[in-house]
Amino acid sequence: MRPAIIFGTRPEIIKLSPVIRAFIKNDIQPILIHTGQHYDYEMSSIFLEELELPEIDYHLEVGSGTQAEQTGIAMIKIEKVLMNEVPDVSIVQGDTNTVLAGALASVKLLIPVAHVEAGLRSFDRTMPEEINRILADHSSEVLFAPTLEAKKNLEREGIRENVFVVGNTIVDAVLQNSKIAEKKSKILSELGLEPKSYILVTAHRKENVDNKDRLKKLVDILTSLPMQVVYPVHPRAEKRLKEFGLWDRLKSSGVMLLKPLGYLDFLKLEKNAFIVMTDSGGIQEEAIILNVPCLTLRYNTERPETVKAGGNILVGVEKDLALRYVKKLIEDEAFYKRMASAKNPFGDGRSGERIVSILMTLWESGRLKVKTSNFITPQKA
Repeated sequence: MRPAIIFGTRPEIIKLSPVIRAFIKNDIQPILIHTGQHYDYEMSSIFLEELELPEIDYHLEVGSGTQAEQTGIAMIKIEKVLMNEVPDVSIVQGDTNTVLAGALASVKLLIPVAHVEAGLRSFDRTMPEEINRILADHSSEVLFAPTLEAKKNLEREGIRENVFVVGNTIVDAVLQNSKIAEKKSKILSELGLEPKSYILVTAHRKENVDNKDRLKKLVDILTSLPMQVVYPVHPRAEKRLKEFGLWDRLKSSGVMLLKPLGYLDFLKLEKNAFIVMTDSGGIQEEAIILNVPCLTLRYNTERPETVKAGGNILVGVEKDLALRYVKKLIEDEAFYKRMASAKNPFGDGRSGERIVSILMTLWESGRLKVKTSNFITPQKA
């Protein structure tokens, strides 16, 4: 079996790392294709080395651009690799432009697509990620849903074959790497922080940082929080903060502004935070796995399981609402404990093993192939 694993951002690498490890454990060396959607070759190489993963086979250096430019360039470059390698299956994860490009390039070459983290829906089609999720799911031959909720979303859209509920690989990744992070990372002492003495913030989504009014509301929240704020700033967010004249205000307020961190450093900061405030879907998942209360800086989420479990609350960029919940978490010990002890809804940490086992079984049985019945044929008059 020759699988190709296509990714383009650090969150994708993190969530696919258990799948890569499971393939290697079964003496299968996957073809690693990195589009370079966010990070340059040097940063990616360091990141893979940190996670003890093999070197990239193809680095496509797609870079940034508009939605169409990034997706189109990635498709062209991925297609050339796939035509050269002819893998048995292309594996993509999540909802980035790389995922859509990888799925479309593969299915048009009649290479089966396996979508890890299939079926997530925010039901907000103004989000580019929502479009990517839907199109990737409908291009895929094998769909690995993290939860029953995600499976139901697929069923509502008519996708019922080759759907497997396997849990979320983020649980595998967090469990595998948090212990390493505790031992190796010195980030708390380097920053002079004590456990549970700070609020960790991440904010980078287009709807928050590209909109001046929304970004101003976000800055209003961060500058009003009654605890040390630690904010590793995504390059996109930094660019917009400076462009909109908000950077100096944030910096002078006492918010600890950091460059993007390595995964182990970030994981240690996350595990030891009092609470996490984020607009990232992946960090909503990580927080509940690490038993850290999460306030999500969005008005919807494709991870509703975290809200239902009680570990996550949507506050948008509403200052009064956000500050009310922060104050309650600080003052109400029972409320804090309830959020911190919310049950992780994403599985037992063996998702990577399940995914590889299912793919191997499908391949060995000859069932891992594009079904021609998926395509509409012209009807005779």
